[in-house]
Amino acid sequence: MSTIKTVATNRKAYHDYFLYDTLEAGIALTGTEIKSVRAGRVNLRDSYVRIKDGQAWLVNVHIAPYAAGSRENPDPRRERRLLLHRREIYRWQSAVQEKGFTIIPLRLYLKGNRAKVEIALAKGKKLYDKRAAMAKKEAQRLIERGVKMRRR
Repeated sequence: MSTIKTVATNRKAYHDYFLYDTLEAGIALTGTEIKSVRAGRVNLRDSYVRIKDGQAWLVNVHIAPYAAGSRENPDPRRERRLLLHRREIYRWQSAVQEKGFTIIPLRLYLKGNRAKVEIALAKGKKLYDKRAAMAKKEAQRLIERGVKMRRR
């Protein structure tokens, strides 16, 4: 049983999108990038997945340059290839093209000694959807607070 250590989460994704399906994918990283990932220097905000020429690419993820690396450190925002099965790529590509979905990363984690990313098929929320979700969360928070007050 391999251990899972979450390195970075995309908390904004849960607020901005309706999430439909999730998938685990490996990431092709360089040596200094994996060291920086292990140090937790990753930012997933405003990132997404683009499917180009039958391959999935992780776009706009910032992995900070490794401090002890050489001057040959790769660009922090370069596109990184995701390791997925061909049929998974084609299935998700058709959903993006036909139904207007977006593929976004939810979290980046270490599974054993490998870096993995959890990606989701998502559809953007409208402003009124975000307001409704916030109101529901606030109401739930008030209910929880009321239950705690009665117990005292």
